[in-house]
Amino acid sequence: MHIVTAEEVETTLGWSQAVDILKTTMIDISLGRIHAPLRTIMPIAGNNCMGMMPGGMNNPPVHGIKLLSLYPENPKKGLSSHQGMMVIFDSKTGTPIASLEAGALTALRTPTATVLATGVLARENAQILTILGAGEQAQKHLEAFLACGKAKEIRLWARRPEAATALLQQISAPSHVQAVVDIRDAVTGADIVTCVTASPTPILKGSWLEAGQHVNLVGSSVRKFREIDSEGVARLRYFVDYRESANAQAGEYLDELEQGNIGENYIIGEIGEVLNGDIQGRTDENQITAYKSLGVAPQDLAISWAILQKLGLVSNS
Repeated sequence: MHIVTAEEVETTLGWSQAVDILKTTMIDISLGRIHAPLRTIMPIAGNNCMGMMPGGMNNPPVHGIKLLSLYPENPKKGLSSHQGMMVIFDSKTGTPIASLEAGALTALRTPTATVLATGVLARENAQILTILGAGEQAQKHLEAFLACGKAKEIRLWARRPEAATALLQQISAPSHVQAVVDIRDAVTGADIVTCVTASPTPILKGSWLEAGQHVNLVGSSVRKFREIDSEGVARLRYFVDYRESANAQAGEYLDELEQGNIGENYIIGEIGEVLNGDIQGRTDENQITAYKSLGVAPQDLAISWAILQKLGLVSNS
């Protein structure tokens, strides 16, 4: 079995290549061509948890599971918040093919999915991008948007302003990327707002949102966390990566549904349905669209397979 390191995951596949791969994957998920069972989450101590995410693809015939420990406080220790591995199996024989470092894999596929969804939900003339957060996912989202987007201005906000400044210095950000101290200033006038925090309670207020904005909700991937308040949920045209996951783990959606503030038909559809043309994403320039990212194992499978091909570890046929 091949062992693929974090460095190999980070350097083998470009952002634009990854976007193309996930486009096909998300369409196949919505068409039922890929097995995507719900992840299992086991609480550890405090806010830590372990996630087990299985999935299977028909083309190529591979299946696998991501085993991931999520420790939100790890960055303070100089470690990734995501620790684990993705194990890939040959579905013809059941033989394990490779193990890939899961933290780097998550850091690659999550921003890729965000960029993909933003491309079909945000307004075509979107030019101002805000990222809320300054952790690993904020860094990778910033890198992905710089590589794939056309933003003329990018704003970065963090609860600790020095963390945002340090991140920009770390990646030698270009001049059109700036740290913003006040979160409302960061959101006001932005065309795209991407939340990538580990906050268990809302940081984004619906009263701040403006007509025509697009919102990515990426940072909270477990049931008890949410990044946007009740007023914000009520204003969104809301799309998800995988409906079954959202019905079990999308905190802001499930909270508002349980409180009777929204109905069962609140979710407009999956991003794969938008990409395939089965559902229209944005239907007018004034709508506030949103993409809820929870992550599904087939995203990891597809990206992993492409990496293995690029490294020459599996056949391209």
